[in-house]
Amino acid sequence: MTHFEPPDATLAPRYTGVRTFARLPHVALPRDDVDAAVIGVPFDTATSFRSGARFGPEAIRSASTLLRPYHPALGVDVFATLSLVDGGDLRVTPGNAMKTTEQIDLALRPLLEAGIVPLVLGGDHSIVLGELRAQHAVHGPVGLVLLDAHADTWEHYYLERYFHGTPFRRAVEEGLVDPARSVMAGMRGPLYEPEDMDVPRQLGFEVIDGADLVAMTPDEYADRVRARVGDGPTYLSFDIDVLDPSSAPGTGTPEVAGLQPRDALAFLRALAGMSFTGFDLVEVSPPYDGAGQITALNAAAIAYDLLALLAVARGRNRELEDRS
Repeated sequence: MTHFEPPDATLAPRYTGVRTFARLPHVALPRDDVDAAVIGVPFDTATSFRSGARFGPEAIRSASTLLRPYHPALGVDVFATLSLVDGGDLRVTPGNAMKTTEQIDLALRPLLEAGIVPLVLGGDHSIVLGELRAQHAVHGPVGLVLLDAHADTWEHYYLERYFHGTPFRRAVEEGLVDPARSVMAGMRGPLYEPEDMDVPRQLGFEVIDGADLVAMTPDEYADRVRARVGDGPTYLSFDIDVLDPSSAPGTGTPEVAGLQPRDALAFLRALAGMSFTGFDLVEVSPPYDGAGQITALNAAAIAYDLLALLAVARGRNRELEDRS
């Protein structure tokens, strides 16, 4: 069985070859010798302010060329533990969020049915609805771990029900997620009215607002998440705007007073061992990033940590299988 991993960077310069995530092999999917696949969804016409996230997958891939196999904080060789590929970008329909959602669902289902865990690079946050539909088709209602400056639970935006500010309300209505097994964290910034923060709670989500999240230790955050989510199939969605704009200026709806990258990475690492069945990283908008591409660089590091979470879980499962 083939084990997919990047070429040795000490032999092949990082700036050569096809520009995939972490220089992973680009292969057609599904297939049964792949543990996880990085998938781009370059769609951003469901944004409410600054566009440009359609270029997010390309920028994150470009910034990922410096990633290396061993994750010292989690003590795992990500590329040796997992058979990883870059599955390229899915087809989208610009200007049509509903159709794009259907395209994402239909494209991801065969991967999930083959046991492949997708890491989706967006794209605006409307794309998560298609991802959750595919997750539900294979795993049933999943728990949700959301890190985001916004809850994305509006009834509609500009009278549109399918928008980057509405996907998690739609997901509850469609029974795709189990709010009783879900935690939203990082919400901050001005609101339209005081009741805005009540909406996700009324839908059944546990909410940790941005100020409380910043004050938490990684262990405190992880304890809250683990107690709520449990051991069942769980989806993790990371909106880059949960980071402070000083670290992530390249995004569509920035909010001040967010997390620093080291804090976000520490929160993620504290979740190691959980049963994640899929991930996304959304709302990276390269046109608003600086010359140093700091947003894309942070996004690539976060994406790598998401894969590391999966590597830790797979490594532990294999150890248990070897002992039995």
